[in-house]
Amino acid sequence: MAISGLHVTLFAWLATALIAWAWRHATPRWPALALRWSRPVVAGWGGVACAAVYAVFSGWGVPSQRTVLMLAVVVGLRLSVRRWPWPAVWLLVMAAVLVLDPWALLSAGFWLSFVAVGIMFAAEPARAESSGGFAARGAQAFGRLLREQALMTVALAPLTLLLFGQVSVVGLVANLVAIPWVTLLVTPLALLGVLVPPLWHLGAWAVDALVPVLQWLAAWPGAVLLRPVAPLPLSLVAVAGGVLVSLRLPAVARAAGALLVLPALLWAPPRPPEGEFELTALDVGQGGAALVRTAHHALLYDTGPRWNPEADAGERIVLPLLRALGERHDTVVVSHRDSDHSGGAEAVRAAFPEARWLSSYDGDPARRCQAGQRWTWDGVAFEVLHPGPEDWADAGLSTNAMSCVLRVVGRQGASAWLSGDIPAAQEVRLALARPREWATLLLAPHHGSASSSSPVLLNTLQPRWVVVQSGYRNRFGHPAPAVTARYDERGIAWVDSPRCGAATWRSDQPIELRCERERRRRYWHHKITESLGPVLAILPGGERTP
Repeated sequence: MAISGLHVTLFAWLATALIAWAWRHATPRWPALALRWSRPVVAGWGGVACAAVYAVFSGWGVPSQRTVLMLAVVVGLRLSVRRWPWPAVWLLVMAAVLVLDPWALLSAGFWLSFVAVGIMFAAEPARAESSGGFAARGAQAFGRLLREQALMTVALAPLTLLLFGQVSVVGLVANLVAIPWVTLLVTPLALLGVLVPPLWHLGAWAVDALVPVLQWLAAWPGAVLLRPVAPLPLSLVAVAGGVLVSLRLPAVARAAGALLVLPALLWAPPRPPEGEFELTALDVGQGGAALVRTAHHALLYDTGPRWNPEADAGERIVLPLLRALGERHDTVVVSHRDSDHSGGAEAVRAAFPEARWLSSYDGDPARRCQAGQRWTWDGVAFEVLHPGPEDWADAGLSTNAMSCVLRVVGRQGASAWLSGDIPAAQEVRLALARPREWATLLLAPHHGSASSSSPVLLNTLQPRWVVVQSGYRNRFGHPAPAVTARYDERGIAWVDSPRCGAATWRSDQPIELRCERERRRRYWHHKITESLGPVLAILPGGERTP
């Protein structure tokens, strides 16, 4: 359960009422207390203090910080009989949150929280007192909830597209169910359970009753709208458009706001031209994952490592990138069974169940990668080079020796070798069987291990680039000094993940390789001062020497 500002406010309100009741009954016995501190002062600041303690114990997230600070400002203004305009309170609380935690500026929760509150302040009309009987007041409260949630859904949709590349279509319905249920039932039972522990069982029952409803809503077709993440200028324009749509403005202004959202919704990332391809070696630490994109298709080679039962690179790195690019895979190739290459397969398979899967360990012959498999996408040739039928028949081969080796060739001849963890013996056999083979880019076999990148393979392929996917200070010592020395001796430009980050190369620009750590360097990034080999070669211009 995420602790929202609404729950912190509810707790503060309960604490304030309890403190006021206790103070009213205590002052007749100790009149000096009433003379020293009035009941509104004690109850107000006591409620803020209790809310702060509650927020700290709940994790001190940005919504909790914002709520506690805003409560403190409101209590201070009321006790001093002052009334500030809401933008002043909003900006003061925002500044206070950033003073306490400057890094909150990079948190999605910071922007969602403050934009939501700002829009509610700006768009909420003067609220009339509820009138009529219980049913009438309930209908009025539900109407306000419906309006607020519809307002938040529309106003925050562009911002969630910018931050997450997706918008929940069923979010409005889910919130109409979950907010009253959690606020009026789950949270009070959880709080009162501190005094009466059996109430926690009722609170757990309330949660168990809510979860299936939310899961059912999430399973609706089209429950989430996924879109590529647009460039920042288009995204900011869309956010401004969402704000305009939600404000109490003339219809013409709201229509203009809707038009401002369209460019971000319709934007699609550029793709390679017909006959060419783009390869991105993802930075997944000590593991492998690479994305190959053609004009209209995409292939994922390996799915990254699994770090623990709850986290893997497929869910944390691969899928967010695919969603940001708006990709839907045609084929997924998992080179071999080892968890540093196949750890994210389950998450990727769940996200793209319709994709074709090839691997070196699947029992179904239709899903095996085997030498001789060929296909062409948009003028780009794909060929599986290893393992062959004799390898599948040899039960004694290691998982590394069974790695799927894939060759991709563009129309102009630039090519890439994706080689998994293939060891030197299989490298030599492949090189001798294809003596005229060559590659512009080589995805370093076995992360630059000393047991791979044999001289025979390097002399045969003569790659311009080698990309080593390895973890920073990994325990295996990848890439091995002997291997990088081989690259340097042959004038091969090489980069590795700790220094380069994600590496992107295109077959129509074969002399350039882009490193994300260089293109998007931030001041807080740790700068590795050790040699990066021919690092200048990653920049446009085609230089192949340091």
